[in-house]
Amino acid sequence: MTGADDELSLVFHALADPTRRAILSRLHGGPTTVGELAEPFAMSRPAISQHLKVLERAGLIERTTTAQWRTCTLRTEPLDEASEWVERHRGEWNERFDLLDEHLCRMKGTS
Repeated sequence: MTGADDELSLVFHALADPTRRAILSRLHGGPTTVGELAEPFAMSRPAISQHLKVLERAGLIERTTTAQWRTCTLRTEPLDEASEWVERHRGEWNERFDLLDEHLCRMKGTS
């Protein structure tokens, strides 16, 4: 596994959780404080902090501190890389599904 694969694994792991996806959606509107990010979720601040750590480790957010404010900013580069990976493999997947469909149709016709 290459370093790029490891980074991609971190991105997909981070995106696997609905809370983290919701956080990223909220950050799409611009930098947001940790408190504002936590507001809509029925979970503790430490739980939100853990989600933010996963997102930061995957490179999907950047956290900065100014005075008493902790702000998170969306970083889209890892999302672009994940999207490019999916697109590179989409043709192969579609081809395999088409072959499976043909095979199932042949099996159905001979049953």
